[in-house]
Amino acid sequence: MATIAFIGLGNMGGPMARNLLKAGHAVQAFDLSEAACAAARDAGATIAAGPGAAAAGAEVVITMLPAGKHVREVYTGEGGVIASAKPGSLFIDSSTVDVDSARAVAAAAEAAGFAMVDAPVSGGVGGAEAGTLTFMVGGTEDAFKRAEPILAAMGKAIVHTGGPGNGQAAKICNNMILGISMIGVSEAFALAEKLGLESQKLFDVASKSSGQCWSLTSYCPVPGPVPTSPANRDYQPGFAAALMLKDLKLAVEAGQSTGSPLPLGGEAAQLYTLFCNAGFGGKDFSGIVNMLRGQK
Repeated sequence: MATIAFIGLGNMGGPMARNLLKAGHAVQAFDLSEAACAAARDAGATIAAGPGAAAAGAEVVITMLPAGKHVREVYTGEGGVIASAKPGSLFIDSSTVDVDSARAVAAAAEAAGFAMVDAPVSGGVGGAEAGTLTFMVGGTEDAFKRAEPILAAMGKAIVHTGGPGNGQAAKICNNMILGISMIGVSEAFALAEKLGLESQKLFDVASKSSGQCWSLTSYCPVPGPVPTSPANRDYQPGFAAALMLKDLKLAVEAGQSTGSPLPLGGEAAQLYTLFCNAGFGGKDFSGIVNMLRGQK
């Protein structure tokens, strides 16, 4: 078992850290939220005074942070992880950030003699709690092999996507597909209602024919057909619309920086911007069906 520093104990990081504790690892944790730290302490973690203090003495450092600027600061800032970690430590960043930040921090870690992977996740809060996340891992083969048994305590699928930054690339491309497909499924159900076609009947047809996709069969945006979908609990996330918008913006930025046209990705980002600006950023992203229905 390893001593693991876990920095960032939010909706995802908190349950991920708890699963590491359940697996028998020792966790040195830090978060700016006193409540998050208290919950981690109650679960058995030791609470550190800051990111550098958490990293000191740890064999593995895991971060789950809001954005690229936070990842850069925690790792490369004065008294941060790179300056404080013991030689030979492995760094795992499970935040969802821009590819440039992921690659810059990985290069800084390598220059200082540390191995690092970017390992963003798919599966939402439910997956974090159940330990069934999917990890998309970018980094060297050796770093991936070191990270894999640690990630296995928090997830069920661990995919090596290539070199540094490729985990982030896979995450934003995957979630762009998800955001676009959810809008398409939602538009279809909104149209079906106007045409007098019951939602269950549309689901029965589309789920067994060419309209089949994850947004339909696993996360149907209307109540009824998929009892476990957020539509059956007033669109409580799940995966919040604000987080979907964040990922779509990252995809659009990546498209701009690489000269890749993203007409549907860009339109999806605009629609989720409207949805979030209307006050629904905290609702599940599948709740966009209500905006497409014309509901206020």
